[in-house]
Parts: sequence; C-alpha cells; structure tokens
Amino acid sequence: MALADAVRPLSGAPTDYDPLVERAASARFVLVGEASHGTHEFYRERAEITKRLIAEQGVTAVAVEGDWPDAYRVNLFVRAASDDADPDEALSDFRRFPAWMWRNADVVEFVAWLREWNDALASGAPKVGFYGLDLYSLHTSMEAVVAYLDEVDPEAARRARDRYSCFDHFGTDPQVYAYEAGIGGAEPCEREAVDQLVELRNAAAELASRDGRVAEDLHFYAEQNARLVVNAEEYYRSVFRGGIQSWNLRDGHMAETLDALVAHLERTHGPTKAVVWAHNSHVGDARATQLGQAGELNIGELVRRRHPAETLLVGFTTYAGTVTAASDWGGPAERKNVRRALGGSWEQRFHETGVPRFLLAPPVLDGRLLERAIGVIYRPETERLSHYFEARLADQFDAVIHLDRTRALEPLERTSEWEAGELPETYPWAV
Repeated sequence: MALADAVRPLSGAPTDYDPLVERAASARFVLVGEASHGTHEFYRERAEITKRLIAEQGVTAVAVEGDWPDAYRVNLFVRAASDDADPDEALSDFRRFPAWMWRNADVVEFVAWLREWNDALASGAPKVGFYGLDLYSLHTSMEAVVAYLDEVDPEAARRARDRYSCFDHFGTDPQVYAYEAGIGGAEPCEREAVDQLVELRNAAAELASRDGRVAEDLHFYAEQNARLVVNAEEYYRSVFRGGIQSWNLRDGHMAETLDALVAHLERTHGPTKAVVWAHNSHVGDARATQLGQAGELNIGELVRRRHPAETLLVGFTTYAGTVTAASDWGGPAERKNVRRALGGSWEQRFHETGVPRFLLAPPVLDGRLLERAIGVIYRPETERLSHYFEARLADQFDAVIHLDRTRALEPLERTSEWEAGELPETYPWAV
C-alpha cells in the first residue's frame, strides 16, 4: 500500500482521532510523544487526544516528563485540594530549566480543563490526577519528605534531616554532587538516601492507617519522593561517567514511577488507566532505534515489555516551522526556525505525501530511516549529528501523527530572545 493511501488526513473535526481512541479502549497505558519540547501543535493535539481518552475511555491519570513534587502541586489544584487560584499559580513550582516545557500557554489551558472536568464530576467519582515521572528534583524531594514527616512523626523528621544533611556538603546544585561524588572521590550519600526510603516504607501501614485514603495518598507522595532521592542520587553519580547508564537510570525511574502510581491508584481508587506525556525518544520503543541497539532503554520499551497487550505508543513528527528551544543548557528560551527535514528521513517522506496533517495508525512502513528529535536544545548548525537517529517507525510506535508545519509554543515568561525570534529561513527572499 502506498503511504499516501494509508494516511488518515486530519481536518480539525471531532472525529479525527476516532481510530486512536478506539484502539485505546483496551490499553491501560497510552504513551503520547512529541518530536520537540517546544512545539505548540504537539502539546495542543496531545491534550485533545487526552481529553477524549479521559471522557470516553476512563483515563484517570496524566503522567508527564516533569518532576514529581512540581507536578503534584498541579495534581492538588486540579483536584480542588490546594489554595492555588489558577493554573498559572499551580504551575509555579516548575522553575528548573527548561521551565517552558510546562509553564506554557498550552499546558495552562489543559490544566484549566482538567480542573473544570473534575469539578463537574459526580460526588465519589474518581478525579483525574496530574503526576510527574522525572527525577531531577533531588533537593525539592528531600524537603517534601521532611515536611511530610514534620506533620505525622516529628521524631522521624529529625532522623530524615540528619540523613539528608549528607547532601549539604555539596550545596544546592546537584551538578556539584554529580561531579564530586561521581568522579571527584567524595563519599556519596547513597546509604543515607536508601535508609530513609526503607524507614518510610516500613512505616507505611501504620501512618496510612491513621486517616484512611487521604493519609495513604499523602504517604505515597512522600514515599515516592524518598524513592526519587535514592534514584536521583545514583543518577547524578553516573552523569559524568559517560555512556548510557544515566539515560537508562532516568528512564528506568520514570517507568517504575508509572507502575507504582497506577498500582497505588488501583489499590485506593479502583481501575486505572494512564496517559503519559513525554518526548518521542522516551515514548517510542527504543528497541526499534539506533539508540536502542547501542544499549539504551526507554519508557516505551519498558512499559511495552511489562504490559504488552495493554500499551499504546503514539509519536509525532513535523517537517518544518518554528520551535521554542535554547541554544545551550540553561540558556534562555528562543523562538527558532526548524529546518526542513533532511532527505532520507521519515519527516521528508511524510512531507512528500502532500497531506499537511495526518494520522497513520498503524504505521505500516517497512525499513529504517532517519528520524528527527529536538529536545530542549536545538542546534540547526549541527542538524544531522545533533538531532537525527535511525529508526524503524513501524516497530517504534503503534500510531504516528504528522503535522507538516508547526510553530513554537508560547512560554508564560517570554524573553527578549523569544520575542525576537529568528529571521525566516528564506530571508530576504520570500521563496
């Protein structure tokens, strides 16, 4: 079958994603990707798909490539369990670079919709939660563990402070800990982090029994923070050693957090389906990529292996447009031009169909071509080396959404660099 005959054009109609929603009926885990961390259409379409999955397929958890404590504040807001006045305030803990990943106009709209959806539910109906899977929040998670214990067991909070004080020698920048404990010869804080997690787990039954479901939810939140500290400590020690270990530790943590979250929600709230929002490089099955052949794991592979009949993997691609990204790690958000896709890539092949927006489900495509991945950094001057890898798309995803031309998402905090943008690729000619 010719590719042009296999695609389902997207017109903006409510029925556009009917095949995807129908396929998700038997899935407990629907992982929806993005080809960049800064494209408006990826966020918008992903949110629209998720709304339908919540309304029609009973999804009750949205888990994102964001830090656990920062996302949990949003979770409290969408459940009407916080004092935050609006989505912007609920998202204000997302301060770490790149803040625009979650502090942007598209996420604000989705969080507002989630709150409205939950508010309209009948009494006793399970509310939809918003959760983070990532592990960068080393110090924030330690603070959350101590704050929880201050409320329920002050003596245990004192022990937690003593254990976590091991990290004080390295300051508040986890990169300092990464260097000193990873290759600098400093004594790591691994034992202290593990001991704290073990104590919290041992106290779970007693603490959770004090106030039923509410106490169990709070304890689960704290225990996940303690587990995050353990995994983040190991992750940061691995960062400066090179190789794939740090990537695998991070994606392993995200997959474990997803499993733990769903198990907790099923135990306390009943049957649970989850949607995951993360980059294509995390969502698409790594075994179908050049990176996977080099030993990388990712969430898509791990979830698909653990739940083979209950997992749906969805990817996005684009040919050209603009994107919000930085030029260097920690740099300001810039509105950058996305170069036209390279020849020999899936994006170029999709562009040649002449269909500007389409769904391909399943992606009945043989062979291995280049695939573009733009993260929080975009370096068009080294496009092939920095942003492409080879992939067998039909094995990587269960469905692919191609949006030929896309535009940069709008950060809530716009910098002068973002406002200025770049000159069009064809400047000073209009062709």
